Amino acid sequence: MRRFFATLAGRTVLVTAATAVVAVIITAMVALPIAVRSANNAARTELVEKSALAVELLTTERPAARERIVDRLRQDGIAVYLIRRGIADRPGLPERVVTQVAAGAVVDTRGRVADRTVLIAGRPLRGNDSGVVLTRDAVSGTAARVLKGVWVALLAGLLGGVGAGALLAHFTARPLRQAALAAGRLAAGDRSVRLAVRPPAEAAELAAALNQLGAALQISEGRERDFLLSVSHELRTPLATIRGYAEALADGVIAEDGAARAGGTMLAEADRLERLISDLLVLSRLEAADLPVTVVPVDLVELVGAAGEAWEPRCVPDGPRLSVELPAGPVTVDTDPDRIRQVVDGLCENALRVVPAGAPLVLAVRAGERGGIVEVRDGGPGLADEDLPVAFQRGALQQRYRHVRKTGSGLGLALAARLVTRLGGGIEAGHAPEGGAMFTVTLPYTTRT
Repeated sequence: MRRFFATLAGRTVLVTAATAVVAVIITAMVALPIAVRSANNAARTELVEKSALAVELLTTERPAARERIVDRLRQDGIAVYLIRRGIADRPGLPERVVTQVAAGAVVDTRGRVADRTVLIAGRPLRGNDSGVVLTRDAVSGTAARVLKGVWVALLAGLLGGVGAGALLAHFTARPLRQAALAAGRLAAGDRSVRLAVRPPAEAAELAAALNQLGAALQISEGRERDFLLSVSHELRTPLATIRGYAEALADGVIAEDGAARAGGTMLAEADRLERLISDLLVLSRLEAADLPVTVVPVDLVELVGAAGEAWEPRCVPDGPRLSVELPAGPVTVDTDPDRIRQVVDGLCENALRVVPAGAPLVLAVRAGERGGIVEVRDGGPGLADEDLPVAFQRGALQQRYRHVRKTGSGLGLALAARLVTRLGGGIEAGHAPEGGAMFTVTLPYTTRT
């Protein structure tokens, strides 16, 4: 039983049953005074009518008939008092009632007779100081009778609440159970599971959200597989080169005069392999949020100027035409200079891979409204509009262009985006005025005085 009431269905039944019982109790509390008042008003109206009828009969009928009328009224629970010469035929009536009727007034009131609350109706008879007064007990058992009958309503309300709660719980809990089963299948690796989007609105929203989650997981895992295939290919290429030259050296195929060249090729491929592994390590640490950064005031003009000097030898004589655009004054931001230099170098290396000889490659710094801005623009093949939203996803552009133009491992842009985000900045991809791609890095201004 405890486990049942711990479920949504059990709590729904409990709440609806409690609501029904409370509603019955409140209704009874409100209805009790109304019922008592209505019963007393009806009894008073009846008593007044009978008093008028009794006066007429008592003044016209014979004494024997009058006795029968009095007996009949007493059988109906009505006491009859006759007033002659201002005196009631028996004690008990309030003195004010006797006085009023004897004076010729019509009386319709409540009073105490024999320690009981009664309704009193009196009318004068023809003649001096004469009249008739009828009394009957006020309705006093109504409240008790209503309260006595409440348990029936409570039982009916409880049964109705349980029934309504069970029905509501069925319609409410069913989509939740289906969602739980779907989530379990998603957790087990079934990415094809989808739920029917049906009312109520909340259940439809949950089903739609789970369907979107399943689709997103399917797309994400597909990209992950493609990315792993790409990375494995990038790892195999330098490994195959190193292995080939190593076997050639071991077999004596390469003469002594070619050993230096083979060693240089192997070293270059080893460096390439090291960079790829280093990028993977940095990217994994960024995603785990444990990559240490040292944020200090940095002049972007000085940093990008140094980067331009370092990249200029790599751009000549058969590379792009490098130019550096710097403002006259410093642009100081809060960042990690080594990480930002890593971002700039990565963007330059991507450009160097695809920008043809003689095309422009621009490193620019400017002061923006929200922070210092570093731009890396080129005159290469650029990006399509549909590339911009996915440019910083791992391997997205590599998958699109690996059979079209020279590509890298697919890690560079993802690594740059995560580094900039980790430093509290932002990065955007766009179209450069030079005709190729433009990457804009925005870093917050320094807050130190």
